[in-house]
Amino acid sequence: MTENNKAAPARDAVHAYESLTPDVVLDALASVGLTGDGRLMALSSYENRVYQIHLESPAGSADSAGDVVVAKFYRPGRWSDAQITEEHAFAAELMAAEIPVVGPLELEGSTLHHFGGFSFSVSPSRGGRRPELENLDVLEWIGRFLARIHTVGSARPFTHRPELNLTTFGTASAELLLAGGYVPLDMESRWRKAFEVAMGVAQSVFESVGDVPSLRLHGDCHPGNILWTPQGLPGAGPHFVDLDDARSGPAVQDLWMLLSGDRAQCTQQLGALVDGYDEFGEFDRRELALIEPLRTLRLVHYSAWLAQRWHDPIFPINFPWFGSSDYWKGQVNMLEEQTEAMQEAPLVA
Repeated sequence: MTENNKAAPARDAVHAYESLTPDVVLDALASVGLTGDGRLMALSSYENRVYQIHLESPAGSADSAGDVVVAKFYRPGRWSDAQITEEHAFAAELMAAEIPVVGPLELEGSTLHHFGGFSFSVSPSRGGRRPELENLDVLEWIGRFLARIHTVGSARPFTHRPELNLTTFGTASAELLLAGGYVPLDMESRWRKAFEVAMGVAQSVFESVGDVPSLRLHGDCHPGNILWTPQGLPGAGPHFVDLDDARSGPAVQDLWMLLSGDRAQCTQQLGALVDGYDEFGEFDRRELALIEPLRTLRLVHYSAWLAQRWHDPIFPINFPWFGSSDYWKGQVNMLEEQTEAMQEAPLVA
């Protein structure tokens, strides 16, 4: 997802990645003392450009296979260096607490590097599969680690990274969409009305819950950002990856994206997550009322993310429906559904 904070872009924002060729990627690695053996594979990522790279074996090594690393080239203009290094510091704190987070390597005295106008980091490559979230034992295991992540996250605040709230994800996203003319004229008034009603209900829910701690979060804790190693293998259990969206917010933000299915299924899944969480922390049940407001904010912020990335050629190719009247009609329908959901009794755990 994107931010509306201003960071000086290292390159022209239009077609920012056009010059990021395989040779540039390998030269960037060489600039921090790593030599690729020529095998390079692009990994799935719309926001940044991420590559799995095989390294040459050290001289004199009997092993013909070198290490494998993942290089992430950050989208120019999205995060400032201070915001990126703050994410890296958070990952380092989590790893120091023996929490299975895959963070960047320190190379040449730093975790953040620059080459050819790009900021990049290098992390060890970690294998794994998506967690089986229908397995309640798996959810309970994940819940235990989320509590430990939040314990570290509550130790100090972010200084440079933004907070997830009604303004940053809601109001700012709507202003960007409307000012940029991304909502078609035939849908603008309907979408604006649906948004305003939804935000009014969301604000009421936040106010009814009262003050809850805002702590450093993973921020985008969906199943694709958890790698699972089966029991019986080294490093069994979850490994959390991609702290790119780390920000401050309520603890429940890192739980609700792991829920799926009907209300009964979500209740059961939530119960397992919170059971695990409570072994290492104390989850504030008041925050359960924030699940639907947070889902609503993510819905609006997603549209703003697409809008802000539309100059990148990969976006029109992969999201051709964005901007159509049908897309915005669907957004109106979802906002109206979310308005109803936010007024229902919250899930219990």
